[in-house]
Amino acid sequence: MAFFWKKPSASRLASKKLLSKQNSKIELTIPTHFRCPISLDLMKDPVTLSTGITYDRESIEKWIQDGNQTCPVTNQILINFDQIPNHMIRRMIQDWCVENRSHGIERIPTPRTPLTSFDVMEIGSKMIALASKGDAKRFLDLLEKVNVWAKESEHNKILIKDNGLGYVLASSFESFSYLPYEKHEYLLSEILFLLTWMFPLGIEGRSKLGSTSSLRCMTWFLSKDDLLLKKSSVLTLKELLSTDQTFVNNLLDIEGLSEALVNLINTPDCLSVKKASFSVIYYIISTQIGFNKLSSRLLELGVVDSSLEALVEADKGLSEMVLGVLDCISDSNEGREKVDKHALTIPLIVKKILRVSSLATDFCVSLLWKLSNNGDKSALVEALHVGAFQKLLLMLQVNCGDDTKIKATEMLKLMNQYKNKLDCFDSGHYKYLRKSY
Repeated sequence: MAFFWKKPSASRLASKKLLSKQNSKIELTIPTHFRCPISLDLMKDPVTLSTGITYDRESIEKWIQDGNQTCPVTNQILINFDQIPNHMIRRMIQDWCVENRSHGIERIPTPRTPLTSFDVMEIGSKMIALASKGDAKRFLDLLEKVNVWAKESEHNKILIKDNGLGYVLASSFESFSYLPYEKHEYLLSEILFLLTWMFPLGIEGRSKLGSTSSLRCMTWFLSKDDLLLKKSSVLTLKELLSTDQTFVNNLLDIEGLSEALVNLINTPDCLSVKKASFSVIYYIISTQIGFNKLSSRLLELGVVDSSLEALVEADKGLSEMVLGVLDCISDSNEGREKVDKHALTIPLIVKKILRVSSLATDFCVSLLWKLSNNGDKSALVEALHVGAFQKLLLMLQVNCGDDTKIKATEMLKLMNQYKNKLDCFDSGHYKYLRKSY
């Protein structure tokens, strides 16, 4: 068999060499003065501090937000935190990118003009004026602009919060809630969505949201089908009542509040809504006027059953609020009877002692003490069966409030009368513990 070989042409050899050169890896070095001193990456938005050093805006903003007050390079204390755009360096970087685009370098886009405090205060003034006139259409346009700002960066969110837009939105919410809020439902709901990440609000902002018209509107939202709207409303109510329970008086005159809150604590698969709803109920009935007006209605709506069911798989925050609600409810004879009759009550209360938090333990001991002094000692005996004696004894060895220690000591003395009669009790693991009562 004959084989024929043909010498490659010069053009083919040249093509191969060119292809090989194009495919070879080219190492491109970024000029040092184009790199951010913090991230060491190519700067996309170079800004200069008062010390004269230029950084990439994103990197230096994070540095300042972390609480640093010095220039990272010079270690000088910053006279101010102004970040002046360095247009000369930015244009040089863009020109360098264009020159090296054959190496796969993309030109950095010209950055947007950053949001300033003046921008936020200016739009806030316009919003106040439009809200006072009831101009919902133009107000909604400005609200959308604020939404866009907030979505751009965390820095923008901080500027929006720090320059009083929370008060502006709270005041505008009150203004539009005086009008028929059915007409402005979308606008009012958008205000609430924005407000939920601006907490905590100042005294003036809370006073606007705590007005009767604002509270009526939020309570009306609690009965709507939109879960996100319910969440925003109940979180706002929680924010108000957690800082100032004087707003309870305005809330109590609103019809349908109890029904809306109990419906929310039964909301499946939404822990934040459930937790906020229990918090609102607790803040209301922990006041004397709130307890007198709402406790009976809450009992009728099945708040005890809902609370104990929620407590089964509750996390720390939810457990504290649920136990607080049950403790308050048990201040009345009717409430104690309903709590005492539920099969889950004693096992769950004893289980939560020393397992959640000091506040939850205080609520557990207080609740157990109320049930133990209810005349019928069956709760006391049941508590012994599920290990309450041991837990109370251990609790006295750790730090807890004086009132809690007094109640725990009283219950231990009462339980001591029954424990020797119970076959299930075994104190062997606790006989060496020091008794503090």
